Amino acid sequence: MSPNKGGQPKDELLKSIEKDFGSFKSFKEEFNKSALSTFGSGWTWLVSNDEGELAIMSTSNQDSPILSGVKPIIAIDLWEHSYYLKYKNERNKYIENWWNVVNWEQANKNYLSK
Repeated sequence: MSPNKGGQPKDELLKSIEKDFGSFKSFKEEFNKSALSTFGSGWTWLVSNDEGELAIMSTSNQDSPILSGVKPIIAIDLWEHSYYLKYKNERNKYIENWWNVVNWEQANKNYLSK
């Protein structure tokens, strides 16, 4: 995350998102759905496997997708400490605004790293 970022990815990450999810819009809808359905504390992640295929996964508490053998690309923190003071119980507004700070440049670097 970074101030004044957001938008959508470019380069290889965008191509892979379009290949694996159909479009950036579809990816974003699936990611939001996963984040909204996470119960309690946890995370929603965009991850890639060894072949570069992308997937969305959620983890509980402090669990990491690395334990499942996939590489994290981006993540949204869904623990109450990340949003409750500003958004109270409106997790959906927090998720909506989170897209304004996603650092897609770093996400692309994460995706391309070995």
